Amino acid sequence: MNPPQHAVSGRPGETLAPIAPVMVLCCSPRAGGNSDLAGQAMARGVLAAGGESLTYYLREHCVLPCVGCGACAASPGHRCVLGDKDEAETLFAAMLGASAVILASPIYFYHVPAGLKALIDRGQRFHAAAEAAPDGKDGGGRVRPAVYAILVSGRKKGAKLFDGALLSLKYFFSPMGLDLAEPTLLRGYDAAGDLSADTTVGARLAWRGGELWRELAARRMVA
Repeated sequence: MNPPQHAVSGRPGETLAPIAPVMVLCCSPRAGGNSDLAGQAMARGVLAAGGESLTYYLREHCVLPCVGCGACAASPGHRCVLGDKDEAETLFAAMLGASAVILASPIYFYHVPAGLKALIDRGQRFHAAAEAAPDGKDGGGRVRPAVYAILVSGRKKGAKLFDGALLSLKYFFSPMGLDLAEPTLLRGYDAAGDLSADTTVGARLAWRGGELWRELAARRMVA
């Protein structure tokens, strides 16, 4: 965990609230894989720009699969019946409390791996809440963070290689009030160490992490 951010000064005599940390969610079931390294590289850029990030490895958190019971559509607050039995709500809270989310995932069979798909399916409760809201959204009028997806494929070819994953991520985050930023799509990184050997892409990811934090800081100053 990086050191916490302190409040910064805006106009004379005014102190701005600190910027919330960036959440980094690494979704590979394999520790130290290429998508882990991609997420870590972008987090280093955030740190180098003076920011703070909190990294979560999805494989270390229990997420039970949605059973399609439909209870969240009618329950108070659209709570999931599994909410007290695993860590899905912990991850959701981290997303909604972050200044931005960096999501790094490999591509498995033209989609995301099983652990991330389970988390996506558990987002049904947000869809139920949005459906019940008068305007079709459950954003609550609050500004929510953007999501910066990094998708890493071992395959080098395939016109629709990332399409399924990107559609699922878009409609997973949308009911939560989160929008996907322009994703980073990486092809041809399969074996362990492929991405770490590519210093150019590592530097590009770190630069994007720094740009992300600088944009957050600039937005705070304007606000």
